[in-house]
Amino acid sequence: MRLLVLGGTHFLGRHVVDAARAAGHDVAVLTRGVSGGPPDGVRAFRADRDDPLPDDVLAWAPELVVDTSCQTRAAAEHAAALDPRGYAFVSSLNAYRHWPPGPLRSEDEPTWDTDDDEYGPVKAHAERVLGAAFGDRFLTARAGLVAGPHDRLHRLGWWLARIAEGGPVVVPDALDQPIALVDARDLAGWLVEVCGRASGPANATGPAGMTTFGALLDTCREVTGGDAAWVVVPEAELLAAGVQPWQHLPFWLPADVARTAWDVDTTRARELGLPVRPVQDTVADTWAWQRGADLPVPPPGRDLPGLPPDLEARLLADHRPRT
Repeated sequence: MRLLVLGGTHFLGRHVVDAARAAGHDVAVLTRGVSGGPPDGVRAFRADRDDPLPDDVLAWAPELVVDTSCQTRAAAEHAAALDPRGYAFVSSLNAYRHWPPGPLRSEDEPTWDTDDDEYGPVKAHAERVLGAAFGDRFLTARAGLVAGPHDRLHRLGWWLARIAEGGPVVVPDALDQPIALVDARDLAGWLVEVCGRASGPANATGPAGMTTFGALLDTCREVTGGDAAWVVVPEAELLAAGVQPWQHLPFWLPADVARTAWDVDTTRARELGLPVRPVQDTVADTWAWQRGADLPVPPPGRDLPGLPPDLEARLLADHRPRT
């Protein structure tokens, strides 16, 4: 079938392109054309996400659409001009009004219904617009933490790079907290597989309790082969020092949020075939890619995640590595 990927040159989008080609689809991407092109053999259309869809896209008449890039209200409204057999939209758990902290017991939890121009409400707005346009042809994948090769958000990447340096590494006193992630390749292949075959919302992340923060960091140390030693700092001291959860120490959430934020029911996604790749494989493959990749460039107005060296030095001066 003719499958159009909205996005398709970055991270999840490029994995969707690979999965769609492997499945035998005639693949095209719609991008702004500023961050590289698609692989050979993939048709490329150009447009800004806020612009109406170009006539050549409409004339190509995609039969399936996988939307990995909708981040504005206008984008959702313009995408509704398509008439495919199936439309799979990558939304976010942030579309839920009360997440974080959650928990999320099912896909029936309330989503945002405000006009706020913020990530979660915008995703929820896109779900409403696209759902109204496509009805039972529309699947919305509310993604959680996505990881894997070509991840330019540099969250898992920062931990891998820092742990590979070795020596004492500041970690939060949260090593036993549960954490869940989904490999971008698994999510991409699943989106291609279910597009046009299933509809409605599905929480597309790893199963609750799949690993812990500490086990993830231990895996990073094993994969990189470093001699890093954890310097465990209590939450109150981290916050008092100005350490920003998630930004300075990726994946770390304060205890009152983490207690339920990772408690997300993914039964429907599992029933629809979303696989669970071993965390070891995701971490190892990300590290293998990262060693040959350039450091990512942060989006305008944002910094790459990671603990600033001066802040790390101050924290390390007051604590000893855990033996």
